[in-house]
Amino acid sequence: MVSVLAQADSGTAAPGLKVYLPLVLLFVLAAAFAVFSVSLGPLVGPSRYNKAKTSAYECGIEPSPQPLVGGGRMPVAYYITAMLFILFDIEMVFLYPFAVNAGALGVFGLVEILLFIVTVGFAYAYVWRRGGLDWN
Repeated sequence: MVSVLAQADSGTAAPGLKVYLPLVLLFVLAAAFAVFSVSLGPLVGPSRYNKAKTSAYECGIEPSPQPLVGGGRMPVAYYITAMLFILFDIEMVFLYPFAVNAGALGVFGLVEILLFIVTVGFAYAYVWRRGGLDWN
């Protein structure tokens, strides 16, 4: 009876859970740092507001009172193009692990990466056909 309790206390009852302890501690540390940073910012940072700080920032271009397009803001095409660049750039980052382990993945990995490239190609063709890349 005593030896069974000693084994349970030594951690042999659930040896697989010990592996996840560093990961859980990392998540707890990251969450604590995020909460600490967000709560400390308003207390420590300056609180002097002026017109320049509260106005919209449009890529360094001051909005004019009589705009040619829109309400004094940059055209939406700029933001759409930037978001599309980020989207396709992040999708292409997924090709790097395949390039590193191409030999180990074999034919299955090749088929999977070709399916991924075809899917991204369809998305790119859709955006191109809908005019998402046109500036006019």
